[in-house]
Amino acid sequence: MTAALHGKVAFVSGASSGIGAATARMLAEQGASVAIAARRTDRLLALRDELTANGADVHVIKLDVTGEQACRDAIASTVDTFGGLDILVNNAGVMLLGPVEGADITDWTRMIEVNVLGLMYLTHAALPHLLERKGTLVQISSVAARVVGKGAAVYNASKFAVNGFSEGVRHEVTERGVRVVVIEPGSVATELRDHITHAPSKAAIEERVSKIRQLQAEDIAESVRYAVTAPPHVSVNEILIRPTDQP
Repeated sequence: MTAALHGKVAFVSGASSGIGAATARMLAEQGASVAIAARRTDRLLALRDELTANGADVHVIKLDVTGEQACRDAIASTVDTFGGLDILVNNAGVMLLGPVEGADITDWTRMIEVNVLGLMYLTHAALPHLLERKGTLVQISSVAARVVGKGAAVYNASKFAVNGFSEGVRHEVTERGVRVVVIEPGSVATELRDHITHAPSKAAIEERVSKIRQLQAEDIAESVRYAVTAPPHVSVNEILIRPTDQP
């Protein structure tokens, strides 16, 4: 186990699979103590067992990020367990694609609650601790925060909101030693598309990604590693990472 993050404490939301799980593994490999949070505790427990077998300190938290108090409690539990917080990775997110016309509004509500408000709740709860330890805030956004696509209006809106909010936070905290990093992945081979309820949109995106070599979750974790292990005077504010084959 390397020691680039030895003595550091990290919190990862949406850690039960995909980018979140890969990022938790990377942070543990770099020597950090890691709080892993998600709704599916069975997967979190399996990940904890994997990481602790390799010598990591891991704290499991059942968390639905749509609850403000739940987010506050999750951060407080992490600080109580490990004594502080140095890195917050806001990874929890959903992508429920579909046209605006005739849309199931519950999909919109879910995306805004998870992708925007959940990220804001955790940021708000963690910020005093990150300021205390001059830590790093990592927001997992999307290429959808830059490129608007047909059938993705609300998902696009949620990711534009993430980028706007994060830049605003950066202006508030950068001179106080906290780094704000926005990671914008293109197509990644994860479960994200599995939850799309609009069948034509799901079929269309599955058809598109079948023609390219997708990014892997570990590719995004590597971009997080690059940002959080940079020297303290270096703030990597934004990383846009696409598959080579993605237009």
